[in-house]
Amino acid sequence: MQTRNKIFDDLSQLMTNAMGVAQGARTEAETAMKGMIDRWLADRDFVTREEFEAVRAMAQKAREENEALKARIEALEKKG
Repeated sequence: MQTRNKIFDDLSQLMTNAMGVAQGARTEAETAMKGMIDRWLADRDFVTREEFEAVRAMAQKAREENEALKARIEALEKKG
C-alpha cells in the first residue's frame, strides 16, 4: 500500500510541476504577444481620441461655415 501512495504522490507532483510549467509558458507567451502588439501599434500613425475629437470639431465648424457661405452666396445671387 505504501508503494501505491508513493506512485500517486509522484504522479501528483509531476502534474503539479507540469501545470506550473504550462502557466509559465502561458505568461511568457502573453508577454511576448503584448510586446509584439505594442510595437506594431507604435509603428502605425494612429491618433489619440483627443486628437480625433479636435479634428472632428474643426471639420464640423468648417462644414457649418461652408453652409453659411453657400446660403449667403445664394442670397447675393438672387439679389443680383
